[in-house]
Amino acid sequence: MTVYWESRSRYVISVAARIVGLEAHTLRYYERLGLVQPERSRGNIRLYSEDDIERLRYIKTLVSDCGVNVAGVEVALKLMERMNELRSRLDEMERRVKEIAEAEIEDTIEDAEWKEV
Repeated sequence: MTVYWESRSRYVISVAARIVGLEAHTLRYYERLGLVQPERSRGNIRLYSEDDIERLRYIKTLVSDCGVNVAGVEVALKLMERMNELRSRLDEMERRVKEIAEAEIEDTIEDAEWKEV
């Protein structure tokens, strides 16, 4: 049996910093601000997941390429999280509508078959 957290890639801060192209102290600063929250090992070592790396790349793009300040990054991240929540809710609603429509079609077919008898 594979445990979910074991299957995710993990990087120590030096490797994560190199992957993203930032300094390790910048990653620690972003963590202090709450922009990223890497997990910690039993020895209290920061462990960055692929999701953390992706988030750091997004932050770097906002800061470096778009000139957004840290407050703007926080707003952008919150908006992105809210958008993802809404997308998930929409997907669930679409799934439910499809189930209802399929059930109604089945009922209509059964009614038509019953009338033929």
